[in-house]
Amino acid sequence: MSTELHRDHWGIPHLRADSAAALAHAQGRNAATDRAWQLETERHRAQGTSAAFLGPDAVAWDSFARQVRLADTARRCYARLDADTAGWVRSYTDGVNAGLAEGARNATEFATAGLEPGSWQPWTPLAVWLSTHILFAGFPAKLWREEAAAALGDRALGLFATDGPRTAGSNGWLVTGARTASGAPILAGDPHRFIEAPGVYQQIHLACPEFDVAGLAVPGVPGIAHFGHTSAVAWSITNAMADYQDLYRERLRRTGAGVEACGPDGWEPAPSHTETIEVAGGEPVAVEVTETARGPVIVGGPGAPSAISLRYPPRVTGELGFEALPLLLRARTVADVDRAFDRWAEPVNVVQAADTRGGLLHRVAGAVPVRDRENGLGVVPGWEARYAWRGTRAPLPREAVDGAAADGVAADGLTAEGTAADGLAADGIAVMANQRGLAAPLGVEFAPPHRARRIRELLAGAENWSAPGMAAVHMDTRLPAEQPLLDLLDGLDEPGPGATALQERLAGWDRRMDAASREAAAYAALRAAVVRRLAGHPALAALAGPGVAGTYPEVFRPWLALVTRVAFALDGLLTSELLPETERAALVRAAAEETAPPDVPWGELHRLAPWQALPGEPGGPSGPPPGGWPGLSGDHDCVLSTSSVPGLTHRAARASTARYVWDLARRDDSLWAVPLGASGVPGDPHRLDQLPLWVRGGLVPVITDWQQLRSSMTTVHEQRVDGFGTVRISPVDPRRDSALIHSWVSQERARFWGMGDASPADVQETYAYVDSLTTHHAYLLYRDGVPAALFQSYEPAADPVGDCYDVQPGDHGIHLLIGPADGRPEHGFTTTLLSVFLRFVLADPSRQRIVVEPDVRNQKVIDRLAGFGFELGPEIDKPEKRARLAFLRRGSAGLL
Repeated sequence: MSTELHRDHWGIPHLRADSAAALAHAQGRNAATDRAWQLETERHRAQGTSAAFLGPDAVAWDSFARQVRLADTARRCYARLDADTAGWVRSYTDGVNAGLAEGARNATEFATAGLEPGSWQPWTPLAVWLSTHILFAGFPAKLWREEAAAALGDRALGLFATDGPRTAGSNGWLVTGARTASGAPILAGDPHRFIEAPGVYQQIHLACPEFDVAGLAVPGVPGIAHFGHTSAVAWSITNAMADYQDLYRERLRRTGAGVEACGPDGWEPAPSHTETIEVAGGEPVAVEVTETARGPVIVGGPGAPSAISLRYPPRVTGELGFEALPLLLRARTVADVDRAFDRWAEPVNVVQAADTRGGLLHRVAGAVPVRDRENGLGVVPGWEARYAWRGTRAPLPREAVDGAAADGVAADGLTAEGTAADGLAADGIAVMANQRGLAAPLGVEFAPPHRARRIRELLAGAENWSAPGMAAVHMDTRLPAEQPLLDLLDGLDEPGPGATALQERLAGWDRRMDAASREAAAYAALRAAVVRRLAGHPALAALAGPGVAGTYPEVFRPWLALVTRVAFALDGLLTSELLPETERAALVRAAAEETAPPDVPWGELHRLAPWQALPGEPGGPSGPPPGGWPGLSGDHDCVLSTSSVPGLTHRAARASTARYVWDLARRDDSLWAVPLGASGVPGDPHRLDQLPLWVRGGLVPVITDWQQLRSSMTTVHEQRVDGFGTVRISPVDPRRDSALIHSWVSQERARFWGMGDASPADVQETYAYVDSLTTHHAYLLYRDGVPAALFQSYEPAADPVGDCYDVQPGDHGIHLLIGPADGRPEHGFTTTLLSVFLRFVLADPSRQRIVVEPDVRNQKVIDRLAGFGFELGPEIDKPEKRARLAFLRRGSAGLL
């Protein structure tokens, strides 16, 4: 079994094998070595055994995982796979098992938690997939609607009908070749989920004789499901917001023979048994697991006052949709992608795809049951036949354009609403952002249309789109045009001093939730105060307090907390008839008077807050960066959707778990980024190296050319330094390295490099020009394979500096930029790298004196050069700066 593993600058794995099975094994092994702690945490969560090492806080999830029968359902679904798919999945788990011991040795969390790596079964990836997506459709919202309707009547269904606090969403858009510079389609977007450390997606490149695919994999699951590019076709998904899981109220009783449930045909057996959850630092917890003909009981039980069961498609059919995964890897056209997604089951997604032949696809994929409309609104009685499922809905809404269709506008289908407005529109733009569109007949709660409208507005406002330009769409921070809260604030009669101050503060605000904006922070403070006051209003008193949320298991409480529901439905509540207009104004006035707008930028409040199974210390090997998690731009309803919970916290737990731009003109012009990094290994330089780039909206190149991956990092010098590692010097490749260099030069610490305002395209153009010269050269220095510094060398006589001093024979100039530290500063780091580079430069015997010209304001570097042995020279004036010359002669400081 022959396999290759290459890693690019960002540590992204590129795997190649001689068969699909060998490649699956290699992918599993790589996942285990790069993400061992993450994989084992997810395996235990899927089995309901995570409390055994995470402690009491994990009991609630483990109880739910056992009661809902995640592991047993995964076993059923694996047993129904066709032989080829089952063997492919088994190859993956064999690879995981082959790499877990190595991965666990490198992951300090295992020792901290006292956990030994276990064994993955062939069905484990299916269990991980189920565990990740069991709450994806938000069935607990039905519990909320049940309580809200009881308290407020049927009008409550409309008041809170919006995507809630735990909903996974996404942006996705497709631009046809008519609107791109290359004439080929571009797919782009970003999934919005809870940010986890390590991340929920892994950038990966998989190749064998049958296929060659780049995309975002879910660690623990083989293949590339959600976002992929095979060079000939690319696809992406968003949450369709479909309703496909039902809650049934159950009547249960114990008899001498066990537990029975009342169904449409009377009392029938309901298998029941007790399982024990081991708890680190606590007593074991017994959980009764009961299943009726509708599904597993997840609320209450035989001895409780009430019981509710969950019916979800994979539990009923034994189909999870894993057969689609190898088909996607082999796809060459949108028709291939379409056929693959015909096998899709869970979760229900909206799919977009485009191919190099001009084919386009926009469809819903997944298993949606046919049943009574009431099933989608709340909990229905399990003993009434009216609410039984009656098969699976087919066909689901879809549009497709064959590759031969002119200009990509001849759709063979329409949306269920009879228009293609959100799909393959004649203007060459298709947008999916969880709004009520193609999947409208299949769901109840959808995201407001703000994000979709704004994306379409941005795309329609320009022509000749290219992959780098899509970052401007990803990072748009403008709030929706409709702002009931600001309208109420502006319209206050006789505002008090607090309201007046806020009116003045926000009067000229551009309504962008930028991290540097103090107005955005003031708006957020007012919004939080309004949410708290509205949640405390007597009109919602029946939903307040611990009563509603406390009635149900802890896992469901985020869907049931009143402050949270009010926060996400605020715009609708402020324009509804829940409160008379005068009361709404009074509530906003009172909130404004109590709000002391923080005199800090939004980013100081709106900081990233990833979930970690075992949080580490700032600057530590498994913790956040030394300065803590960064501040973010954006807000829930911005295209840059970074979600906090107004009224509870400004911190952002949900955001873009990846960003991608799939270019169909040339796959290697595609771009991507993840929030943290490619590695989940504590202390690894690629654990957090994409974080600064992700915060600023930067993207890194997708490299899939195997020749480039093998040979692009030409080594011109390599030196082993005792106690430091191996330093390798390679020429800069402008296209390959521009994203990395941009991520360095755009930081404040690199302000004296003079490229702080340069775009990634500007950086690439600059270094392409340098690469074209015979007198100037740029190099990256790698320490143990990790980029550590950027050095440039030049002939002073061929450079503007030559006009500023008397150039001597043998003079050779250099510039140096040390890359950002991935942890605490390391003594001797810069000196060692400089010594290695100078040894390389002076290997040419004609070079007798090194010339440097740091900015006169950069005293830190000037002092460091003097300490190294450079002789300080005069100050000179260059067009871009005033500089201090310094010289180092051959033979100084032990050099050649």
